[in-house]
Amino acid sequence: MRQAAITLRTLLLGGLVGMAAPALPALADEPDPHVLYNHHCAICHGVSRLGGIGPALLPDNLSRLKSDEAVSVILDGRPATQMPAYRELLDEDEVASLAEWIFEPPEHEPSWEEADILASHEVSHPFGSLPDAPVFEVEDLKNLFIVVEIGDHHVSLLDGDTFERITRFPSRYALHGGPKYSPDGRYVYFGSRDGWVTKYDIYNLEVTAEVRAGINMRNIAVSADGRFVLAGNYLPHSLVLLDARDLDLIAVIPVEGLNGETSRVSAVYAAPPRNSFVAALRDIPEVWEIRWPEERAEGDEAIVGDFALHRMEAPDYLDDFFFDQEYRYVVGAARGGKGGQVFDMDEERKVADLPLEGMPHLGAGITWELDGRRVMAMPHIDKGQVSVFDMTDWSLITHIETDGPGFFMRSHENSPYAWVDVFFGPNHDRIHVIDKQTLEIVETLIPEPGKTAAHVEFDRRGETLLLSIWDDDGYLLWLDATTLEELGRMPMKKPSGKYNVWNKTQYEEGTSH
Repeated sequence: MRQAAITLRTLLLGGLVGMAAPALPALADEPDPHVLYNHHCAICHGVSRLGGIGPALLPDNLSRLKSDEAVSVILDGRPATQMPAYRELLDEDEVASLAEWIFEPPEHEPSWEEADILASHEVSHPFGSLPDAPVFEVEDLKNLFIVVEIGDHHVSLLDGDTFERITRFPSRYALHGGPKYSPDGRYVYFGSRDGWVTKYDIYNLEVTAEVRAGINMRNIAVSADGRFVLAGNYLPHSLVLLDARDLDLIAVIPVEGLNGETSRVSAVYAAPPRNSFVAALRDIPEVWEIRWPEERAEGDEAIVGDFALHRMEAPDYLDDFFFDQEYRYVVGAARGGKGGQVFDMDEERKVADLPLEGMPHLGAGITWELDGRRVMAMPHIDKGQVSVFDMTDWSLITHIETDGPGFFMRSHENSPYAWVDVFFGPNHDRIHVIDKQTLEIVETLIPEPGKTAAHVEFDRRGETLLLSIWDDDGYLLWLDATTLEELGRMPMKKPSGKYNVWNKTQYEEGTSH
């Protein structure tokens, strides 16, 4: 009955969302944003701004939206969404008042508890109810790509051999942290900034389940055995553990440190060799590891075994993790730009300091073999630089100077090149190609002058790569990974991340994990 009630409510609200509400009478000389919001916005975005059919309208959730963009959205709506235009209903002062108010913190910090999570849970296709054979034909199911289009909140599924679009479907608002695949590549899990976790069956091209794990969520991780999903939240300060089959709630874990302080979760990761999840915590100097049970009783619908939460004290606050191939060592950026630290999770101690002042993007780090040793490299968000370290002794090999601050770095085991963008600088339309043996920039491409070029992802074999022209009138570009020759392009609405099934499920060294 609960499921039916939720569905009915969604349908009723969905019928109202596109209908313009009657204008409010003038109540005062200055527009009251609370009144305006309750009349025009609460039906979709929630009475407490926590979201509903529309996204949550809280400062942290709106970090990707600038204030002038908010004004434009209120005035003109959002194409291909249910957000209507209010240009004819609200005057300039009312729009400005609303746009300013949604960036202000609420008077009382909102909460999202176990009962809220359970009430949000919807299962449209229970696990095992859909056919096991794909409804489409491709040469290689492990060479598929998921492409996130943030311009109008859609996702495309591409054939990595023909680069043809298999399907395109709407997503939740502001997907964040990258989709995660089940080990067999059949399912993909999405996490949104608003806290929604969505499970999608690639073989049947259907959303199978959804649940809202928090108000402001950073990302999700899927266990190496495919049984569990972990969500990490900024708000509330919690970790949420789900059964991967239908996203049933297993546990809500409050994030409270040994010192009694609570913390936002910066990110969660699966550590396959350790049979565990690892959580990066922003506000307490600890590293958390959650080990999952190894067995489930045959035919039993309940989770068998206990999850072990292991808390390790760190010498400083660690954020934005990078792992070695064995997941023994975690490299974290210390708070306040004080550099990086290498933390040994087996011995539970710091083993090295890294000269990484500022804001290195460790989450974009990659590794490769150089002269018989494994090295790691990552861009910096606040400076035009790629740092390269020797992972045998954590010594600095070099800083490669680039044309501006970068966000993403990618390669492939079979490629001689590493690619890095200059996402944040004035030269954001450029992307560098670095020789992985000489550590020199051998080519700088400008695919579309004036438009951001970002985020490379290789196909399964490392022969072809996809590159985003990150614009509302953008496109996906695919290139020969060796000759750098353009092979084709596909128009898309601000394509951001691309995620190859094989590279992600096999933890390919040239892509983020």
